[in-house]
Amino acid sequence: MPTSVSVTVPATTANIGPGFDCLGAALTLYNRFRFTLLEQRPGVVAIEVRGLEAERVVTDASNLAYKAFASYFHERGLAVPAVAIAIDLNVPLARGLGSSSTAIVGGLLGANALCDAPVDQAALVEMAIALEGHPDNVVPALVGGCQLAVANDDGTATLCPIPWHAGVIPIVVIPDFELSTAEARRVLPAAYSRADAIFNTAHLGLLLRGLESGRADWLRVAMGDRIHQPYRQALIPGYDTIARAAIDAGAYGLVISGAGPTLLALAPVEVAPQVCEALATAWQQEGQLAKAQILALDTEGAKVYPATDV
Repeated sequence: MPTSVSVTVPATTANIGPGFDCLGAALTLYNRFRFTLLEQRPGVVAIEVRGLEAERVVTDASNLAYKAFASYFHERGLAVPAVAIAIDLNVPLARGLGSSSTAIVGGLLGANALCDAPVDQAALVEMAIALEGHPDNVVPALVGGCQLAVANDDGTATLCPIPWHAGVIPIVVIPDFELSTAEARRVLPAAYSRADAIFNTAHLGLLLRGLESGRADWLRVAMGDRIHQPYRQALIPGYDTIARAAIDAGAYGLVISGAGPTLLALAPVEVAPQVCEALATAWQQEGQLAKAQILALDTEGAKVYPATDV
């Protein structure tokens, strides 16, 4: 068994319009975690964090990566070994790009790789969903690609990989302010109309076919939503202006990434640079600092390496 491993976990974008709490995709932006077993009493932890917003991450036993690491051993009835964790952050915190999911997946995979009787991916998926509370971020972070996760009555999840056309380019614009998932959920209504449920069902079906085929006419319609976006847009200053700028530059549409405030545009490959520039410019004109990036779909998900490789 190794005594030190590195884990790379991709950022994710969840919901993608009508896919609320069930659809997510892994993106080519990564957090990295190194786990090294220590010859000390069980339960000892030493954490070092570097990179983006590193000073804001706790370095005691309440650190989310460590909590996931420890929960793995608790779940299996094993003592939690002493461990040193080094974290390299590239995914911004509390911005709707699945930073918490990277910590959960990283902790579970690190524990699994250092356990002398590792479990399979299906078991790790169930552990990750139990820790996160819903599957739309942790599933693509773990397995990669675009994933539809269906919650079953017995508490398990059925996963369905969604084909993603190579010509559909994800572009994110990340503002210099945060929006907590709890705050974003508080603005949602307790119930929805039949018309809204039918609207989202139809649009999600069209989105899945649009992502697979790359058909522009389907994608321009498919990103509509009545479950979460109409209520959350008010929490994101300048949303309507930015959406119009993205579409005018050639994007199929703009949605809130996860709980926000990061916004996700999908665009044809030939206009992706123009859309990226338009997103950054529009938000700056609204008085907000923002960083726009052209990304790609990560198809491999989280990876475990010998510690010296990452």
